Amino acid sequence: MTTPTAHGAPTLADFAGTIVLVGAGKMGGAMLDAWLALGLPPASVAVIEPQAAPGLTALSSRGLMLNPLLKDVREVSAIVIAVKPQVAPTVVPTLAPLLAPDTVVLSIMAGRTLGFLEGALAQQTALVRAMPNTPAAIGRGITVAAPNTKVSQRQRALVHTLLAATGLVEWVTDEGLMDAVTAVSGSGPAYVFLLAEALTLAGTSAGLPPELAAKLARATVSGSGELLNRSPLDPATLRQNVTSPGGTTAAALDVLTAADGMTGLMSRAVLAATRRSHELAG
Repeated sequence: MTTPTAHGAPTLADFAGTIVLVGAGKMGGAMLDAWLALGLPPASVAVIEPQAAPGLTALSSRGLMLNPLLKDVREVSAIVIAVKPQVAPTVVPTLAPLLAPDTVVLSIMAGRTLGFLEGALAQQTALVRAMPNTPAAIGRGITVAAPNTKVSQRQRALVHTLLAATGLVEWVTDEGLMDAVTAVSGSGPAYVFLLAEALTLAGTSAGLPPELAAKLARATVSGSGELLNRSPLDPATLRQNVTSPGGTTAAALDVLTAADGMTGLMSRAVLAATRRSHELAG
């Protein structure tokens, strides 16, 4: 269990207990790296990952438990499930022996509901369903979390600390919002990368050398994102600040804001992703 700091917030450096990470792929691995960077001792972590990367093997020499027998894992305060949702029906039920009365289970599997987890484990289990996104790999992610009614304040604080290691955390009480969350922030990085792709191709079509177009697009998207992050202004105001009446930006925005332009297209894309997330949840 985590211990409050002088300001009342739990810290991973003060953690005493075992975190079990099930799945150490891109997202699970990013979370593990962030926990260790913030002071969680490797000996406080057990990782279940059949295809362990060399880095995991190296961590086992520092005390991390890699693919231990479940009966050998003690004082489990949290189980973090980071496997692909397709294998969840096979993997999740096998974790039941790790559960103790105070254990909280955190799932970052897309589309797998709290109801699925309750059915695969036990209805009395404290569960949190969360949706992170890929900027978590550089500590700039955002995660939305939805708890079931069994999660205590202490368990919620622990989960919040684990998720906050990779970026911002927001909590919702309505699990039904998670499909839209998945569509906006979970899938959202792909939309931004597509923008950079499209801007590169457009620049090339306008006559720029491909390498220069790619460099301009990358720097513009990343720099604008950082400006948005740092600025107190809303996106609409920032956009207006770049746009001179009758200028080049205004000419482009006339196209992008048309009825068949970016706003309508993005709305249709997010709705499609929301529907697909709901379908995957069954």
